[in-house]
Amino acid sequence: MLDPKVFKAYDIRGIHPGELDEAGAEAIGRAYVEQFEPRRIAIGRDMRLSSPRMQEAVMRGAASAGADVLDIGLVGTEMVYFAVGSLELEGGIMVTASHNPKEYTGMKLVRRGALPVGGESGLLDVRDRAMSGAWHRTGPVGTVTEYDVWPAYVERVLSFVDVATIRPLRVVIDAANGMAGTMLPPVLERLPIEAVPCYFEPDGSFPNHEPNPLLPENREFIVRKTLEEEADLGVAFDGDADRCFFVDDSGEFVPGDFVTALFAEIFLAREPGAKVIYDVRASHAVPDTIEGAGGVALINRVGHAFIKARMRKVDAAFAGEVSGHYYFRDFSQADSGVIPFLLMLELISKRGRKLSEILGPLRERYFITGELNTPVADVPLKLQELKERYGAEGHVSHLDGLSVDAGDWHFNVRPSNTEPLLRLNLEATSQQLMEEKRDEVLGVIRA
Repeated sequence: MLDPKVFKAYDIRGIHPGELDEAGAEAIGRAYVEQFEPRRIAIGRDMRLSSPRMQEAVMRGAASAGADVLDIGLVGTEMVYFAVGSLELEGGIMVTASHNPKEYTGMKLVRRGALPVGGESGLLDVRDRAMSGAWHRTGPVGTVTEYDVWPAYVERVLSFVDVATIRPLRVVIDAANGMAGTMLPPVLERLPIEAVPCYFEPDGSFPNHEPNPLLPENREFIVRKTLEEEADLGVAFDGDADRCFFVDDSGEFVPGDFVTALFAEIFLAREPGAKVIYDVRASHAVPDTIEGAGGVALINRVGHAFIKARMRKVDAAFAGEVSGHYYFRDFSQADSGVIPFLLMLELISKRGRKLSEILGPLRERYFITGELNTPVADVPLKLQELKERYGAEGHVSHLDGLSVDAGDWHFNVRPSNTEPLLRLNLEATSQQLMEEKRDEVLGVIRA
């Protein structure tokens, strides 16, 4: 089974086996190799119940088309990126559905340098080849060899911080029965922190909660546990552990824009004048902080394919997205969940203050809504309505959806890639103005 709708803007994702099964996975593996003609690739998988069989099928398809496959086994998504970049492979495939519910399966595809394959960079060609059923192989069948990427990966992520500066902080970690439970132990044993591990057992049935910390209901546990343990920090990971989310010592969730601002300061201290990329949804806290620290702030479309390409083009040191994706030039421009975890430990330790105190100046100046999603019947018509209503109030941009900056408040509205939804992010210079404009703009969207 291979339903064409499983091919999304940035990856492949669908329900197993109704939309994507092992036969479909084999076809995708073969089509990927036929399309890009890599000689050596890495293939890994997450902890989902279907993933071992799906990985076997993808490897079978890739090898049948002539690629030599390194089977790196049960890993987080960033470990595929790392393997491709560090071993100078010509591509890689991660079998994962990231933070989706348990019935889903999927894949993330990359080329040489861990550059993602998306809708605008070959994924639709892979789809067409896989759907056609045609087989174009003429050369010999490739090999499948197991490869241990763990020791080198652990050394690389630890190289982003000075472990000697990290204090014995008390840290609650929610792995959500996802890949962080497998990835973190060899890192944690090298750290002086007092970790409180929760749901570290990889279990694709997700018995405790879905591995998507962006949804408030999935954050309830980490917030409660951080307060109960009187911890310095709470950290929650998504299913494939390429994103992590933070809760401060007061139990308050830390928005991705504020995390991006804090990390930007770290990289600009290391590399004065560096370029830092952020996405169109972000708080003004991000460009203000970057420029205040002497860096070059570059706004960008949402999505890892666009962010990574821009990082390469301008040689940016770091990039952050509101959604909790953080990208590092010295990690093949790829996103990681473990590196931000380490950076936050180092930041709190070096500053010698509680995270809630460090965030105080940002929370007192920037008032943000977070992302608010609304189903709409006609997305283009509603975007036009919003432009007509607010276009005269400030600077208008169509870089990604519709952005309007009216000085003391601004917003971005983007259509979903997969559903008839509009996603609103709005910010103002006071809580009162934020709430007033939030309700006003939502009123237009929902009318």
